[in-house]
Amino acid sequence: MRSLLALILGLCAAIAPLHAYAQVGIGDVQIGVPRTGPILDPVLDDVSRVTSRLDRDIDELAQDRLRRIDRLVRRNRDAIERDTLGNPARRGVLVVMGADGASIAAAESAGYNVNQREQLAELGLEVITFSLPRGTSLAEGERELRDLMPQAEVTVDNLYFQAGGSTETVSARERRAASFTQAGVIVGMIDGAPHSSLTVENVQGFARGAGQASDHGSAVASLLESAGVSRIKVADVYGSDPAGGNVMAITRAMAWLVGEGANVITISLVGPENIVLARAVAAARQRGVVIVAAVGNDGPAAPPAYPASYAGVVAVTAVDRRERALIEAGRALHLDYAAPGADIVGLDRNGRTVRVRGTSYATPLVAARVSRALATRTNWRRVLDTEAVDLGERGPDDTYGRGLVCRGCGQR
Repeated sequence: MRSLLALILGLCAAIAPLHAYAQVGIGDVQIGVPRTGPILDPVLDDVSRVTSRLDRDIDELAQDRLRRIDRLVRRNRDAIERDTLGNPARRGVLVVMGADGASIAAAESAGYNVNQREQLAELGLEVITFSLPRGTSLAEGERELRDLMPQAEVTVDNLYFQAGGSTETVSARERRAASFTQAGVIVGMIDGAPHSSLTVENVQGFARGAGQASDHGSAVASLLESAGVSRIKVADVYGSDPAGGNVMAITRAMAWLVGEGANVITISLVGPENIVLARAVAAARQRGVVIVAAVGNDGPAAPPAYPASYAGVVAVTAVDRRERALIEAGRALHLDYAAPGADIVGLDRNGRTVRVRGTSYATPLVAARVSRALATRTNWRRVLDTEAVDLGERGPDDTYGRGLVCRGCGQR
């Protein structure tokens, strides 16, 4: 869109008198351009209408996100509540790292009970979960426990959401893996459980009711398989739990996958910044694991997506068949690559072939490319940069990152 507008503006400047100007805007930016009379004024009007419609669509995506969160909290008040920033989290649970004995005793004296102390040896982390005193809201408890434990890191058990959904069932097709398979390289997947027909080494549950096939997990795993990944391990962090996809489930899943020898972990989930998740991601990366994550589907007006926004995580956006960025693609504090995320097919929970859309489905394609490079013992970044097709502005940009990889992957 910006390239089209730049072309129009250049043409206007070349042929129009400079004494009268029209206003054309993208987002909050208003640009004065020369008046052009009856020839190009309709073109500028069309551009203004398109950009206004885009602004409305982007705003609507952001509002949709807020409405979804509000519905989730209202329908699951016994399991979910909001933290001090308004983000959804597991009700009545606080998560602490770095607490000493004296601060733990002070917290217990104030009515905060230790639920569990966990040593996540694979990540080198110790995490303690506390339950709140009766009648204390999560936001109140978060503030009070921080006062009681000034040297510790106190947070909530935030929820993270899957970044895509199936759109329609299509006629069945034979699933064929890519001609190159990444023998010996393990790709871990943190998501829902996949359909049983997929070639998955094992599925470990980290939520109540884990192990039942899900649409999202099935689609992500099927895209990994079709992209040539031959060793997949899945951590189901959702199950049937309305508060599934929480920080502790994801952190435990990451520890398990690191212990299982995963070389790459793909995460098509998005949510807020959280210190426990940040520490888990950093620890996994220090152990040589490449983490690939989606930027989400809440549009560019949504808050930055995590874990994609953490330093060193490979942040992935999506394009459609015409290699246009998805309007619903979210944002991260950095962007690495784009991959196909529309007009592509995967499996649903029943093993049916479905057409899927979203950054969720671009992410496993990039993870597969990383694993392929690791299998050949080459520098994965150099391999992906060489493959990446530069779209949009010349060089890395905020829309396509370093370029499009896995061009044509997953498409029917």
